[in-house]
Amino acid sequence: VSSVSNSNGKIVFSRFIYETEHHNGIAELLEILGSIINGFALPLKEEHKIFLLKVLLPLHKVKSLSVYHPQLAYCVVQFLEKDSTLTEPVVMALLKYWPKTHSPKEVMFLNELEEILDVIEPSEFVKIMEPLFRQLAKCVSSPHFQVAERALYYWNNEYIMSLISDNAAKILPIMFPSLYRNSKTHWNKTIHGLIYNALKLFMEMNQKLFDDCTQQFKAEKLKEKLKMKEREEAWVKIENLAKANPQACRGSA
Repeated sequence: VSSVSNSNGKIVFSRFIYETEHHNGIAELLEILGSIINGFALPLKEEHKIFLLKVLLPLHKVKSLSVYHPQLAYCVVQFLEKDSTLTEPVVMALLKYWPKTHSPKEVMFLNELEEILDVIEPSEFVKIMEPLFRQLAKCVSSPHFQVAERALYYWNNEYIMSLISDNAAKILPIMFPSLYRNSKTHWNKTIHGLIYNALKLFMEMNQKLFDDCTQQFKAEKLKEKLKMKEREEAWVKIENLAKANPQACRGSA
């Protein structure tokens, strides 16, 4: 194994992540590493798996991710093509490091996740689909147009659609509230079109499931409205009691 992935390489990457965040050659190092990973013999050595999980994945946390992200994503996908059992820890790490307030970085994560889904085994997909689609539902609801748009482009990917179709009973209930709500409320018309496309595809997959999700969503909305009405009525009662008995209110204060 080249020095890039040996202990010296680990030190370079670890210092970059945890100390300096300044290293002009990180993108170039990752490019070399991508070629090395491509040549790894199977089965992968344990030290190589540890390097992926403990050194490469934490590089997603660094502020300057955009400088080297294409090379990093390539390395990650190379590992998954070599050993599909690494898919679950990789996806869970990406979800853990998911940016909260940085929309350009979110788009990068969505790009990488699609690359991972392009090579994922169906048996590995079922392990990560629920947390993954919970994150995608949040992305669809993002006020940042590029984030919502990038997430909805997943529905234009034939392989991803086949995975969704095989697991619609789990995925549609996760995605439906976000899709339905934003089809009415999102400020951007392009997003409305992409959401309509996603909903239409879900409906074509399983009409009965789609109808069930629609009914459940409407029932929950009605329940929310009734709760809000009860809360408002309770406040009105409290205000009326306060007006009728101001002395008691002052005494308790």
